[in-house]
Amino acid sequence: MRKTTRLRLAGALAAGLVVAGLAAGPSAQASPKQPTLAELAQRHGRYFGSATDNPELTDSAYTALLGKEFDMITPGNGMKWYATEPQQGVFDWTNGDQIVNLARENHQRVRAHTLVWHSQLPSWLTDRDWTAAELRVVLKNHIQTEVRHYRGKVYSWDVVNEAFNEDGTYRETIWYKTLGPGYIADALRWAHQADPHAKLYLNDYNIEAVGPKSDAYYQLAKDLRAQKVPLDGIGLQAHLALQYGYPTTLEDNLRRFSRLGLDTALTEVDIRMILPATDDKLAEQADWYGRLTSACLAVRRCVGITIWDYTDKYSWIPAFFPGEGAALPWDEQLAPKPAYFAIRKALH
Repeated sequence: MRKTTRLRLAGALAAGLVVAGLAAGPSAQASPKQPTLAELAQRHGRYFGSATDNPELTDSAYTALLGKEFDMITPGNGMKWYATEPQQGVFDWTNGDQIVNLARENHQRVRAHTLVWHSQLPSWLTDRDWTAAELRVVLKNHIQTEVRHYRGKVYSWDVVNEAFNEDGTYRETIWYKTLGPGYIADALRWAHQADPHAKLYLNDYNIEAVGPKSDAYYQLAKDLRAQKVPLDGIGLQAHLALQYGYPTTLEDNLRRFSRLGLDTALTEVDIRMILPATDDKLAEQADWYGRLTSACLAVRRCVGITIWDYTDKYSWIPAFFPGEGAALPWDEQLAPKPAYFAIRKALH
């Protein structure tokens, strides 16, 4: 076939395709791809993440959405002490590695959670009395072994979790009672030695508003910074409940930690309600999710938001707060709720 004939045929075919497309109308045109929550957050220099846990990773519909919508994931339980050091000196990375590998496959980062906590500890640790010297060795070994294992694979660590009571006094944990308040600075130093590039956080609930508990963290953070202890950020869990009211001083609280030179993050967000869920409650919940998102966007050093698993299907709330639930932006069928659209609107 001569070149000119081929060109005429190609031109005619292209023209025919254009006409066919116009005749078919707008529905024949490719619809623009809707940006994900992570993509919207990235426009503001933030991340948008979800917690996850190993049992639900067999749910393919769930993991597909988890891999698509978020750019940061947190292992709900797989990196806690009972899972990672079930026997003294015997480490098991199975669950944590599964989450890290999933994140890598999906081009996501990991907020690692958590190194030092009073809960979900193995019985070998809690069923005996320790001297300060003995427990210090145990704590340092656990922190450094785990942090070294995940060195270069995680974005950050919740190093110490839930260190204070509601009135701002230290929680009477095995760590505080045996080692005194200095265990927090030690834990941060040991974690930094094991991975100098990971961001190191203190993390707690009910510190969203300015008050005795958040004041205690503010003073501790100020003291740690003055002592050159490696602390990068404060994690505000933001487990909220409609019946207790919205933390109206959240933005002010985020700003005061920023002024100390610290990042902040909303790390475990869910907003529960007394069941049944009604349209009015879901609308109020959506408003709160939008306000939380906007507060983080308003403060430069609020680096991102993580919801505590994205769907009511796998929420921890009903088991711990009987009669309450419906706390997340997706329902049990993985369908988006008004809260999801409120987050999108705040991120636009």
